[in-house]
Amino acid sequence: MRTRVLLTSPAHRQRNIALAAALIRRGELVAFPTETVYGLGANALDARAVKKIFWAKGRPSDNPLIVHLFDVEQLPSLVRSIPDTFWKLAHVFVPGPLTFVLPRAECIPDVVTAGLPSVGVRFPHHPIARALLKAARVPIAAPSANLSGKPSPTRAEHVIEDLDGRIAAVLAAGRCEVGLESTVLDLTVRPPVILRPGAVTRFQIERVLGVKVLQEQTSRKRPRSPGMKYKHYAPAARVVFIEGKMTLVIKEMVRVARMLHEQGFVVGLMCAEKWKERFASYKVFSLGNDVEDAARRLFDGFRALDAKGVDVILCHGYAEEGMGMALMNRLRKAASQWVRV
Repeated sequence: MRTRVLLTSPAHRQRNIALAAALIRRGELVAFPTETVYGLGANALDARAVKKIFWAKGRPSDNPLIVHLFDVEQLPSLVRSIPDTFWKLAHVFVPGPLTFVLPRAECIPDVVTAGLPSVGVRFPHHPIARALLKAARVPIAAPSANLSGKPSPTRAEHVIEDLDGRIAAVLAAGRCEVGLESTVLDLTVRPPVILRPGAVTRFQIERVLGVKVLQEQTSRKRPRSPGMKYKHYAPAARVVFIEGKMTLVIKEMVRVARMLHEQGFVVGLMCAEKWKERFASYKVFSLGNDVEDAARRLFDGFRALDAKGVDVILCHGYAEEGMGMALMNRLRKAASQWVRV
């Protein structure tokens, strides 16, 4: 059976959100937009429903999920304790693209946390996500709504491309604003540790807490957060990621593109808008004018170039500060080959 596309325009919003909420309560899977990417939701307290997420995505069972909540009043029943650091950060970043790792309560099924004693919780800002969470009246476990390992979906069309027939419905609400998954912050340790960078930056967190925050650098055998262990975000095409001084990077991209073309490969390039003319003879996807544009457009670009049948995608790096930290994390996770010049 085909996945139902539920429109969220004003004429359809109330009815379709009510329908999506009813599907969630019945143990079905519903994809929905957040400010980061589209999520694939199930009732977080229903282990059987949550197991459907892993089947639909082809997701490894040791990769934990994030639980989405409507407001902080739901939190005490889902976690064993709430540190003061949470309340300080929640005052600034809730709702928003920040996930908090906290000690889980017994009501959270093992399948949600991959058996870990902690659970990631988030309060999305997107109005459709909030409306769904309010109408469903249950916490919703939701990873990104894509096949495991593929680029995360930033449009409803991407969800259908990957999961049509595997899930009950998708709430369609245009392109996601941020384009990269949430920052994941572990508050079960001191000092707090960023397990996955995102739109809420290390600097912003440190400014609120007044203490240094660590950044997880390596994947663990047992991941404490989504995005830590497995290759993620990768298109079908091989991604070659080139970083270094930008003038040298662009020259290297020109050289490598020409070499691959001469070898018979169909070459695609992803680059900042100002560099597009240098690659006019190839299939090019613009990442826009700044790092926020690039973050918003990255996964869209991977899918667009796959659709054009490219064999290899060349992409340059960005400064690892602010949103650039999250963008570079996703690029390195997606890449098959790194080149430094």
